[in-house]
Amino acid sequence: MTLPQLYLVLLVGCATVLVSIAAIRATHRLGLPALLVFLGVGMALGEDGVGIPFEDFELAQVLGTFALALILIEGGLSTRWRAISRQLAPASLLATLGVGVSVMVVASGAHFVLGFSWQTSLILGAVLASTDAAAVFSELRGVGLPKRLSGTLEAESGFNDAPAVILVLAFSSAAGVPNPLELLGTLVWQLAAGTAIGVAVGWGGAWLLRRLALPVSGLYPLAVFGLGLAAFAAAGALSASGFIAAYLAALILGNSHLPHRATTLSFATGLGWVAQLGMFVMLGMLAGPANLLHAVVPALILGAVLTLVARPLSVMVCLVPFRFSIREQTLVSWAGLRGAVPIVLATIPQSERLPGGQALWDHVFILVVAFTLLQGPTLPWMARRLGLAGREVIREVEIEAAPLDAVNGEVLTITVPKLSGLAGLRLFELRLPRGSAIAGVVRDRSLFVPEMADRLRSGDQLIVITSPHLREATEQRLTALARAGRLARWLGESGGA
Repeated sequence: MTLPQLYLVLLVGCATVLVSIAAIRATHRLGLPALLVFLGVGMALGEDGVGIPFEDFELAQVLGTFALALILIEGGLSTRWRAISRQLAPASLLATLGVGVSVMVVASGAHFVLGFSWQTSLILGAVLASTDAAAVFSELRGVGLPKRLSGTLEAESGFNDAPAVILVLAFSSAAGVPNPLELLGTLVWQLAAGTAIGVAVGWGGAWLLRRLALPVSGLYPLAVFGLGLAAFAAAGALSASGFIAAYLAALILGNSHLPHRATTLSFATGLGWVAQLGMFVMLGMLAGPANLLHAVVPALILGAVLTLVARPLSVMVCLVPFRFSIREQTLVSWAGLRGAVPIVLATIPQSERLPGGQALWDHVFILVVAFTLLQGPTLPWMARRLGLAGREVIREVEIEAAPLDAVNGEVLTITVPKLSGLAGLRLFELRLPRGSAIAGVVRDRSLFVPEMADRLRSGDQLIVITSPHLREATEQRLTALARAGRLARWLGESGGA
C-alpha cells in the first residue's frame, strides 16, 4: 500500500466513523438500535453501494472474533459483581442448558419445517443460540429492571457466547457432527479451562496492579485491557474458551477496586463502541442486498421459531427451579436479543467451505436485522406492560482511586449522581471511618474546602483522602449512603454486595 492509498483509507475510515456517530444520534431519538445504523453504513459502503469490494469471510471471522473479545472485556469491566452475584446459578443454567435447548428446537424447526440438512440445521441452532452481550448491555441499562432480572440477563449474555462458539465449530467440521459424548467432553474441557484461566488472570492481574504505581493514569486502562486479551489468547492457545476467560478476567478486574476505575471504564466504553462500529460495518459490507431477498421468508420463519418457541422453552426449563414468575420469564424471553454474535458465528461455515454456507449466512443476517428491529425498541414497552420496569434508574455512585506514594495513601473521587442519597447530606453526616479525611469538593468546575455543615449537591465531586486498609470501609460507607441516605444504618444498608 502506497502512502497516498494509506491516506485515502484513513480518510474513508474516519468519515465512516463520523457518519455512523451522527446517524446514531439521529436514530437514538427514534429508539432504533445502533446495530442497524452500523450495518446500514457497511451495506452502503459495499459493492452494491459505494462499490468497495469485501468478500473475505475468513478475515471477517478473525476480526469479528477479536471485536467480540473486546466487547466482552468492556462488558465484564462495567458489570458490578453485586448486580449479578446472586443470579449466577440461573444465568449459568441459561448459558449452558438453555443454549442446548435452543439449539435443538431451532434445529428441529430448520430441518422439519424448512427442509435443511441436519448438519446445517444444527449449525443454525448453535449460531442463533447466543444472546448478544453488546445489545443486552446497551438496552438493559436504561430500562430499570429489577436487579434479579437485569443481573440474570447480563450474566447470561456474558457467559453464553462460549458454548455457542464451541458448538458452531464442532458442527461445522468437515468430518460431520461429532458424537454426543465427544461433544460433551469438548464443552466441559473448554468451559472449565477457560474459567480457570480467566479467574487466574483476573486475580493475578488485580494483585499486580494494586502494587504498581504507574506514572500516567492512562496506562491503567491499557494494562487492564492487556490482561483481558492475555486471558483470551492464553485460553485459545490451550484450546479452551477464550470468550469465557476474557469476560471473567475483566469481571474480576472491574470489581477489584483498582486505581483510576472511572478512567478505565471510560476507555473501555469508547473501545467497546469502536469494536462494535468496526465489526458491524464490516459485516454490513459482506451483505449484498440483491442476494438477501431469497432468504427473507425462511429467515422470518426461523426467527419466529427462535423467539416464540425456542427462547421461551429454554427460559422456562432453566428458570422454573428458581421460582421466576410467568411475567419474569416472559420478559427474560423477550430480552434474549441477538446482534453481531450470530452474524460473526455464521462466517465460520463459510470459512470452512461448507456447502450452503453463503445461504446460511444470508438467513442469519436477515433474521438478526428483522428481530433486532422488533425486539430492541419494544423491550422497554414490554417491561412496562409486565409491570417490571422501574420509573427511573438510580445510578450507583462512581468512586475513582489514585495512589499517593509519598504517604502510602489514596485519593477517592466520588461523583454524586442524580437521585443519590448523598445529595442533601451535610458533610458531618457522612461519618467516614476514622483516618479518612474530606479534602475538598468540586462544584461547577470550582474546587473549595467545605465546612462540615455544608450540604452535598447532585453533580458534586467529593474528594476524600484515605489509606489502603481503610479504603474498602470508606467506599462501603459512601455506597450505603448513596443508596439509602442518612438512614442507611437504620435501614440495614451496608454498601456491600
